[in-house]
Amino acid sequence: MNRFHNILILTFLFMLVSAVASAKGKVIDEVIWIIGDEAILKSEVETEILRYKYEKQDIIGDPYCVVPEQIALQKLFVAQAKIDSVAVSESTIEQNVEGRIKYFIQRIGSKEKAEEYFGKTIEKMREEMKRTVADQLLVQEMQQKITSSYSITPSDVERFYNEIPKDSIPTIPEQVEVQIISYAPTPTATEVERVKSQLREFKEKVESGESQFSTLAILYSEDKGSAMQGGELGFMTKGKLVPEFANVAFSMYDTKKVSRIVESEFGFHIIQLIERKTDQVNCRHILMTPKIGWQQKQEAMVKLDSIANEIRLGNITFGEAALKYSEDKESRENEGLMINQENASNKFQIQQLPADIAKAVYSLQIGEISKPFIYTNEAGKEFVCIIRLKSKVKAHKASPKEDFNALKEIVTASKNKELIESWIVDRQKEMYIYINPEYRNCKFQYPGWIKQ
Repeated sequence: MNRFHNILILTFLFMLVSAVASAKGKVIDEVIWIIGDEAILKSEVETEILRYKYEKQDIIGDPYCVVPEQIALQKLFVAQAKIDSVAVSESTIEQNVEGRIKYFIQRIGSKEKAEEYFGKTIEKMREEMKRTVADQLLVQEMQQKITSSYSITPSDVERFYNEIPKDSIPTIPEQVEVQIISYAPTPTATEVERVKSQLREFKEKVESGESQFSTLAILYSEDKGSAMQGGELGFMTKGKLVPEFANVAFSMYDTKKVSRIVESEFGFHIIQLIERKTDQVNCRHILMTPKIGWQQKQEAMVKLDSIANEIRLGNITFGEAALKYSEDKESRENEGLMINQENASNKFQIQQLPADIAKAVYSLQIGEISKPFIYTNEAGKEFVCIIRLKSKVKAHKASPKEDFNALKEIVTASKNKELIESWIVDRQKEMYIYINPEYRNCKFQYPGWIKQ
């Protein structure tokens, strides 16, 4: 009875807003679709079209037909998620919102430019985005629930392979397996003290009121992602931060104080609290990393060159050397094999490798070990590395024996699409749907929106 009551209220609101807008001769905002008890506002459609334009994504067809249907599909899943009591945690939603806000600010250039582009404040964007992100995460949860009832078997993969035309068999791009030993040269004590001294100076300036923490972060922080936002990281749970940083950030309560110097794998930080929640903290930080001198790099090169020679002589295997010497946490206990984060395997297409490593791999034969080279990771930290090309599989037509996992991914994606499309058609028949007459003359991907 409550759901039916909500639907009636939404329908009434739609008619009321439309009537008021018509009477005044201008549009305030409109409820243009209702799915279950989920409403779609005209402003949502306009914002989404703006996002497409900014990201230079083409919309195939009339944007005012395509975009509302995309949102309607999302609302269909959200409405069902609420019926099925599927939920997403508040902390997950806020982390995603903060990530997207940061993305827009970084891409557009500044907070002020982002506000000008979207015609609203960051706080307003954050408020509106929270609902959108919550819906998108619910959609993911619902789709996973729909598809989890079916698991792909080896016979499904075999059947798929045997039934597709031979000229349609997918091509598997060239892939490599790479072993790595990474060693971080140690900065001099003088250089470490220089960095600490500067961070202590920043701390004194902020706490005395001489400087704003955010200004110093913009000018000096080496975390380029957060520096543009005055060092602000957004709300984070403890598990999202490196332990050393998290322990200090979650022990802070005074927003006017600056933390002691914190050392982590990324370098040295000072932290300022912005806001605390039960299981989250939003803070600013300034990161500085001691610079590695030419002499330290050369010493690391000599050390790794010596290790490479020991491996070539057979005195130690690459895997044993990785476990003993490498500072790459992800690979050292796996014989030095690099892990592809996109598919959790050890196989990479060349373009998936970091540029410095891809360049070194390109000239190696299988089993060959590279000369030492400098590799800068995503955090901007420099390592001296050696790599070994463990295997290389040239581009080829997929076969069930050699490429079962790749074929399984294709079959899984196809089956999931089939299950979800079938679910959409069924739910359209059962779910309450109302569409503003102006939006009914569209060629929809799923015609079931218009009830006969």
